Amino acid sequence: MTDAQRSGCPINLSLEVLGDKWSLLIIRDMMFGNRRHFRELLTKSEEGISSNILADRLKTLLDEGIITREDDPSHKQKGIYSLTEQGIELLPVLAQMAAWGYKYLPVTEELGIRARLLSEGGPKLWAEFMDELRENHLGIKRRKRPGPSVGERLQAAYESVVKSAVGGTP
Repeated sequence: MTDAQRSGCPINLSLEVLGDKWSLLIIRDMMFGNRRHFRELLTKSEEGISSNILADRLKTLLDEGIITREDDPSHKQKGIYSLTEQGIELLPVLAQMAAWGYKYLPVTEELGIRARLLSEGGPKLWAEFMDELRENHLGIKRRKRPGPSVGERLQAAYESVVKSAVGGTP
C-alpha cells in the first residue's frame, strides 16, 4: 500500500482507479459501442465528456493496465485503444451496475435494453461476451457459435427499441 491509497480495502482500491465520473463510461463505450479511437470516445457518448477529461481518464486507464494504446496503422497520429484482460473482466461489474440501475432508476427503454438482456442472460452470457471482447481487443481466437454474437444481439435489440420509439415497428 502506498501513502496515496486510503486503505488496502479492495472496494476502496477499485474506487481509487474506477470511481470517478467517467472511467466506467469510457470502458462501457469500448465494450458495448466498440469505440476504440479518441474521437469516437469524445463525440459518440451521450454524456458529453470534454477532451481534457477524456485524455486524463485514458491516461489513468492506461497507467492502471485496464486499456492499451497502439498506433493506428491507417493514420500515424491516431491511436487504437483496446481493453486488457483486466478491462474485459469488468464486464460483470458493469452488467450488475446496469441491472441495478435498470431495476431502481428511471432509465430509458432504449438505453436500458442491453442491461435487461445482460441481466436475463446472467454469467453464461457475460462469459460469452467476454470471449468476444477478448477476440476483438486481445486477438484471442474463440470458438464461433452459431447465430449472431452477443454484441450483435445487444446492438440489434437496441436498434429495435430505437426504431419502435420513433414510430417504426420492432
